[in-house]
Amino acid sequence: MNPAFAYRLGLALGRFLSELRPGMPLNAVIGRDTRMSGPNLSDALTAGLNKSGVHVWDTGIVPTPAVAQNVLEQSADLGIAITASHNPAGDNGIKLFDRSGCKFPAEVEDVIESLLDEEAPAPDELPLPRSYPLDGASFYINYQRSLLDQNCMSGWNIVLDTANGATSETSPAVFRRWNAKLHLVGDNPDGDNINLDCGSESPDRMRKAVKQYGADLGIAHDGDGDRLVVCDEKGEIVDGDVLLGIFAVYALRSKALAKKTLVTTVHSNMGLDQAVKAAGGEVIRTDVGDRNVASKMREIGANLGGESSGHIIFSNFSTTGDGLLAATKLIELMCKTGKRLSELCEEVTLFPQETLNLKLAEKRPMEKLSKLKKAISKIENELGDAGRVLVRYSGTEPKIRLLVEGSDADALKKYMKTLEKAVRGDLKVIED
Repeated sequence: MNPAFAYRLGLALGRFLSELRPGMPLNAVIGRDTRMSGPNLSDALTAGLNKSGVHVWDTGIVPTPAVAQNVLEQSADLGIAITASHNPAGDNGIKLFDRSGCKFPAEVEDVIESLLDEEAPAPDELPLPRSYPLDGASFYINYQRSLLDQNCMSGWNIVLDTANGATSETSPAVFRRWNAKLHLVGDNPDGDNINLDCGSESPDRMRKAVKQYGADLGIAHDGDGDRLVVCDEKGEIVDGDVLLGIFAVYALRSKALAKKTLVTTVHSNMGLDQAVKAAGGEVIRTDVGDRNVASKMREIGANLGGESSGHIIFSNFSTTGDGLLAATKLIELMCKTGKRLSELCEEVTLFPQETLNLKLAEKRPMEKLSKLKKAISKIENELGDAGRVLVRYSGTEPKIRLLVEGSDADALKKYMKTLEKAVRGDLKVIED
């Protein structure tokens, strides 16, 4: 990802919008996280969009969900978040939102990529960008503040880790409005330290700070703020599936869970299904990715979904995963029930799991892996309805991911050895 590529992408996006809405005035909203590469990429994208006559609103540093929200507020045709999310500072990337504030489906991204391939190389000197400042952060902050009463967190002691990222200003501003006493971690971005030993990928500092300050709750965002990890008052990290289960169970009890359905991915633990079923609902699963979760939610009319990684979507309030919104809804639930987070977590008991990732020399079609197919069938017959096996290739790496789940932890270890042996019999595994 470099300015020349970003410029060509801006051209392709401009062409795409022009073909989608011929003859119409076109607008885009751009935001970014705190990476040092962000401003140059933003300028290059803007210059490319300008070339196609697209008017660009620049929100500066904002969380990714704020970009989606401002697309709706400005009635824009496109939202662009320049971010590599939870990755190191040296990486960067692009997240795209349509005029409904939703991530583009994969097939639309394929069309944009085909247009990008047709673009000529960028000139040695890129045109100067033309954009207009938009205070998207204030709009996002004020919206989040409106969801709970002022001073509702008086007496609360909170550890907040903003990953030296896009939420370093926005999340503290919201919690201060509610009068929480904050202990901040990862709140000094310098362009190079986003996600560095902090944030949702490294929540140990948050966990230790909760114990140190006797806090009621610990909250850690990722670099662009579209997900979160939390820990309870004891400093224990709460599994993302437990968090999803808490939201679903209490929404069912208050008749607020649309279609009585929680949408999650194939990665989520069977204990989540069990907890939701016991409360009178059901769980529907999609392929991995918050985009797939959101798409399924829109398809069936669900209003709650997410991933165990901490992407949680409350579609009555946002079109995409939002770490601050998820934290807000958790605090709201704690206020309403009067329960501490450790007590809420008692609602969901997860099944034991065994997981293994193996690096491969090549990915052969699954249907041709005879030893693995036989091993999976045997294990599934033994587990019955009391467990499951999930085997899939990584979508981004030359790896195969193995998961086996059930009530007997010792049996799971045996099953995992069986699966690993079968993989090694069918595929060439590269040892690290």
